[in-house]
Amino acid sequence: MTDFVPLPLPENPRLAANVVHFARALRRAGLPVGSGRVTDAIRAVAAAGFTRADDFYWTLHACLVSRPEETQIFARIFRLFWRDPKFLEQMMAALRPMADAAPGDTPEAGRRRAAEALLDGLTPDAPPRDRATEQEVEVDAQGSMSATERLKTLDFDQMSAAEMADARRMLATLTLPARPLPARRGLRDPQGSRIDARASFRRALRTGGELHRLERRAPGLRAPDLVVLCDISGSMSRYSRTVLHFVHAVANRRGAGWGQVHAFTFGTRLTNITRALARRDVDAALAAAGAEARDWEGGTRIGASLRAFNRDWSRRVLGQGALVLLITDGLDRGDPALLTAETERLQRSCRRLVWINPLLRWSGFAPKARGVAAMLPYVDSFRAGHSIAALEELAAVLSAPDDQGEKRRLMAATGR
Repeated sequence: MTDFVPLPLPENPRLAANVVHFARALRRAGLPVGSGRVTDAIRAVAAAGFTRADDFYWTLHACLVSRPEETQIFARIFRLFWRDPKFLEQMMAALRPMADAAPGDTPEAGRRRAAEALLDGLTPDAPPRDRATEQEVEVDAQGSMSATERLKTLDFDQMSAAEMADARRMLATLTLPARPLPARRGLRDPQGSRIDARASFRRALRTGGELHRLERRAPGLRAPDLVVLCDISGSMSRYSRTVLHFVHAVANRRGAGWGQVHAFTFGTRLTNITRALARRDVDAALAAAGAEARDWEGGTRIGASLRAFNRDWSRRVLGQGALVLLITDGLDRGDPALLTAETERLQRSCRRLVWINPLLRWSGFAPKARGVAAMLPYVDSFRAGHSIAALEELAAVLSAPDDQGEKRRLMAATGR
């Protein structure tokens, strides 16, 4: 349980106004706090009293928190809003650029989001400006690219901490359309092409065994499964963290058209992070995924990792015609023959294999690396994944069965 600091009562209490402002901070942090819950919270505090910090905390918690994953964000904003000076310093530090963080300091899940929600519009202290030596610079912004468009085309590896936070919020709103697949079970349809014998005989039992009408069925549709294999080695770690935000949004968005979403990471070994990404809070989900995958920013063994997936997981998650997203730069240090064999096996086991490679951001990219050359012939589509615009383009063509991306051009360049 959180250690509470004493909360002295002000001389002229404005309890209702403070609860409303507190609820607005929670709403900015992503909690679904509506006006009804705010009204209930004010009434509950008035009934329970404002004498003990822990009683006040749990009273508001009962009214404003609806899911377990929201507790961490609520606790941090509560401590900051109700004047915990030490935690205020931590929140302001969370808003500083990543370069200012001490080595080895890993922020808790949700800390930065809580800081931005409560300190909306505030920034950490900046050095004083010398007006005497300042020069005015006039910039002609006519015809310049908007900030949003620039952010969409900016490489993930070149983004600042603030730009990366904006990019992740944009990725959370992207949709990944799914093309439905024919289902084995049909749907009842009077104009269907197939006769439903079981339903026809069941209906005949109601009329003494006389068959007056044949029941028919039409082919149905089902949602396909999505499997993501994400490289988290040293050369891919920054891209992988950003793309996993996108995968988390797809996995937790209801009505997106996908069935089961399975996620795996690999560097020197394969790790299943499906349960971690199932958490509703993105910060908590990625923190749990990082705790499970202990080979972040390590070496690269793509062939061995694909062999582990094909041996242990392919029959479990690819049996229903799943689509596989393979996110890696293809810079493998292992045996090219093993990589070729396992990539070919993976392609035969799934419906489509789409390779997302951030190295395609270079216009002169060619499959000269042994790993890239070994994998390229056995993927169905070869796409870039270094920016928001690249992922938007991927989402637009993912369901197209004939899309090959850059594969055809690169295969022609190699003479295959």
